[in-house]
Amino acid sequence: MAVSDVPVDLGRDEAREAAVRELSDPAYVSDDPNPLQRAIDWILDRLGELFAGAGGMSGFTAIAIIVAVAVLIVIIIRLRVGRTGRVLRSGGTVFGSTVLTAAQHRAAAEKAAAAGDLAEAVRERFRAVVRELEQRGVLDARAGRTVDEVAFEAGQALPVLADDLRGAAMQFDDVWYGGRPATVEGYQALVSVDGKVSG
Repeated sequence: MAVSDVPVDLGRDEAREAAVRELSDPAYVSDDPNPLQRAIDWILDRLGELFAGAGGMSGFTAIAIIVAVAVLIVIIIRLRVGRTGRVLRSGGTVFGSTVLTAAQHRAAAEKAAAAGDLAEAVRERFRAVVRELEQRGVLDARAGRTVDEVAFEAGQALPVLADDLRGAAMQFDDVWYGGRPATVEGYQALVSVDGKVSG
């Protein structure tokens, strides 16, 4: 549209349409940083101000602020890596290299529970559940099966026990890979699931 074609007196609607057309031009938004870039720029600006202001502070105050920022960064990284690490570990396999029967895993679980080692008791009882499912032909005996695969595959084969099996898998995962303390109640819940599977 030529300049001579633009009316001198624009109505409200025409003015709005002209503004929308003009502002929708990609040239206006191409240089805008994305939200992540804006956040990074803001953090860098604040750190720049902090370090620039550190020249007027006492040496001790400047060092204390720098150490506090470094500690905060380390804490954030540790929390992030810990969460990610747990997600990666939750895909860990159920069994080690030794092959035991369901009855042997049950006996190991009872022995650990009697000794007060509830985490080991939870692990062995869950292994007993999985081995029982394999011995009964519900699951194929396969090395390297993960906790999540056990819950999914066994739940599909035994839909009546799907929720129980998912709960058992979560209990095992939380205690063994998530670092949560095992409880007597949690162990007894696994004993109950084991009884349903083997009964």
